[in-house]
Amino acid sequence: MKKILVTTGGGDCPGLNAVLRGISRAALTHGGYEVWGSMEAFNGILKEPSELLKLSKKRTAGIHVRGGTIIRTTNKGNPMAYPIKQKDGTFKVIDRTLELAEKIKNEGFDSVINIGGDGSQKISQALFERGVHIIGVPKTIDNDLSATDRTFGFATAVQIATDCFDKLVTTAESHHRVIIMEVMGRDAGWIALHTAIAGGAEICLLPEIPYSIDKVLGVINGRYTKGRGFANIVISEGARPIGGTVVGSEAQDDDAHVKLGGVANLLRHQLESAGCEAQVRSTILGHIQRGGTPMAYDRILATTMGVKAFEMVVSGQFGQMVSFRNNKLTAVPISKAISEYNYVDTDHYLVQAARKTGVSFGD
Repeated sequence: MKKILVTTGGGDCPGLNAVLRGISRAALTHGGYEVWGSMEAFNGILKEPSELLKLSKKRTAGIHVRGGTIIRTTNKGNPMAYPIKQKDGTFKVIDRTLELAEKIKNEGFDSVINIGGDGSQKISQALFERGVHIIGVPKTIDNDLSATDRTFGFATAVQIATDCFDKLVTTAESHHRVIIMEVMGRDAGWIALHTAIAGGAEICLLPEIPYSIDKVLGVINGRYTKGRGFANIVISEGARPIGGTVVGSEAQDDDAHVKLGGVANLLRHQLESAGCEAQVRSTILGHIQRGGTPMAYDRILATTMGVKAFEMVVSGQFGQMVSFRNNKLTAVPISKAISEYNYVDTDHYLVQAARKTGVSFGD
């Protein structure tokens, strides 16, 4: 029996369990393979003793409808820059990729399927260069990997955000208020853009288009007559005013990620300081966009990506990532997948469509 190690790294995402099930079922149908999960990304295999979970038919039965991941995940423990706490309480980072590659080999694994976003696939490339037989599967609600048309989890995140936005529209109208809703996305505004169009937002603020507070206020004022009216704004967590910076907390010693969040509150303060006469309220959706049952589209995409990843293992397409292009599943080099970030192009057809339906981007 050949052994496959599967990992889920980075933020959790609707559809992760469906990928695990897809890989496990494909391996069972093919025969000759065992599938094991490493708990909390590569941390599980690095531990002594290793913390692994066999992804049997019984263990993966019915998990495609569940959010999260049964093998857990983490943003910490990047083997390329692994945080080690020293005696004085400070942290230093070391490269553990060679050690990890040796551990994978010593545990008897013939190949690895790494399910994750941009950061996780950079780890995949590093391990591939260390001789690991590895396949990548693109996972992120942010849809910010450029080598694939769509990542699973994105559609569910947009649906959750749209459902929330619809509810905020009615309360904004009832109270004649301006309501700002902040969504995730980091440096890419795809969730905000799709939600704004689906929900009929008046204003959509993206990381790719720095906003002018005067332009935003002008749009709001145009929505009010004698104190009556309302306005709804979607803002991406990575958005920033012209000449400003993103809002978030600094990275910690054991976690290199800057935690974005709070730009909705900044925008509310800016509007109030600029003399906005309407009451302004802000809502930050946060991790609600990651949780819960994945919608049918993401279950299907995730399952088929899992099957494709297993097929790539069998055919020896290592150093490649599963890609969904032109309604077909294919493979691209991991090095290409991580070479370019998938920003929203300011000339993208969705941006143009939004403008033509009256959405302002604050520019």
